[in-house]
Amino acid sequence: MKDSNFLKENNARYFWHPMAHPADSRNNPPTILTGGEGVSIIDVDGHKAIDAVGGLWNVNLGYSCDPVKQAITDQLITLPYYSTFRGTSNDKAIELSYELAQFFAPDGLTRAFYTSGGSDSVEIALKLARQYHKLRGEAGRTKFISLKQGYHGTHFAAASVNGNQKFRAVYEPMMPGCFHVPAPWTYRNPFDESDPARLAQLCVKALEAEIAFQGANTIAAFIMEPVLGAGGVIPPHKSFMPMVREVCSRHGILLISDEIITAFGRTGSESGARHWGVQPDIMTTAKAITNGYFPFGAVMISGSVAEVFESDTSGKASIDQGYTYSGHPVGAAAALAALSEINRLRIWENAAARGDELFEGLRKLADKHDIIGDVRGGEGLMCALELVSDRATKAPIAKHLPLQVQKETYEDGVMVRVSGNNIILSPPLIVTSDDVAKILSALDSGLASL
Repeated sequence: MKDSNFLKENNARYFWHPMAHPADSRNNPPTILTGGEGVSIIDVDGHKAIDAVGGLWNVNLGYSCDPVKQAITDQLITLPYYSTFRGTSNDKAIELSYELAQFFAPDGLTRAFYTSGGSDSVEIALKLARQYHKLRGEAGRTKFISLKQGYHGTHFAAASVNGNQKFRAVYEPMMPGCFHVPAPWTYRNPFDESDPARLAQLCVKALEAEIAFQGANTIAAFIMEPVLGAGGVIPPHKSFMPMVREVCSRHGILLISDEIITAFGRTGSESGARHWGVQPDIMTTAKAITNGYFPFGAVMISGSVAEVFESDTSGKASIDQGYTYSGHPVGAAAALAALSEINRLRIWENAAARGDELFEGLRKLADKHDIIGDVRGGEGLMCALELVSDRATKAPIAKHLPLQVQKETYEDGVMVRVSGNNIILSPPLIVTSDDVAKILSALDSGLASL
């Protein structure tokens, strides 16, 4: 490995970082990480910090999950790659499909289509939704509805259903036929409604109005995150997703539960849809499916949707899409090991307990620091602080100040994520109460530095 001086000298010089201006990355070099251990990361200078970001919502089992590492090693020795195109398969992809069907059986999901990651999964889900309606003789159902503030990825279709202008503006025009309705965000919403239950009703009414305006027979699917993640951790009222499910069912619209973040335990339940007591038609997964150790994803498909495809005799149900790495044997082996550990540890239970501790601790920080305008979370290990310059007007804080909090918090031994004026927390699901206390203490110091 090159020495630290080489790494620092060439940091952000020869490759562009995602979600960043190339010049900013060069002028403010990213933290160089060289190691991971337990729930902590280690940088090029040997500084160790609890990773309260969880990689990117995905290292749920931490950085020392030996069963997943061993599964990857063993698979590289036996069969490092073969495609699942052209009538071939592999043992690990087959085993994984069985295990995923068992894991998601309470969600009514019975089939898997493999991808290389989250944006891929969303792309496949949207295509399958259109194809489903064509198979049923409703070719006019091509439109999609999603939530403002929702995030669904970076491919053109996925970005088109994104509800955040930040991820769309410089790439427009996006894919036509994508429409957005207000999210049940109590802190900022067009209804000026602070009661979560009432807001959920208003947002569902807005959905119904959009369906009526577009025409139900033109809409393929509604896609939503059970808890909005990258948009600032926005948990809806418990009534919201069940009401959406009823509306979609009544109008023949597929419900896609985007669980790139929430599947496999993060909400304190095995899946986000299950957390709200809902069975979706399609679910997108990735991230934690391999604990972040290998790029992999799976689109899970309900029995009713699968039946339409599998009973087709016209030949139009052929899945004419896929990726070079769909069903990659190493990725499938990693996912099998990760799923086994997820089940063995029942990590959703720890996520729920530690999430409650983190959320309550953040609420106490809000009592202490006036720059905290809103504390969001309470559904597993997904929390956020929204920083404001004035609580009365909710005016966002100056852009550089959250970055200062991040810097000070990191120096105090905890890595957090900044997104706009939000500080987002999504630590590994194996964190302990002591880890949560350290996260809160470092954040307290970071906020006090302003």
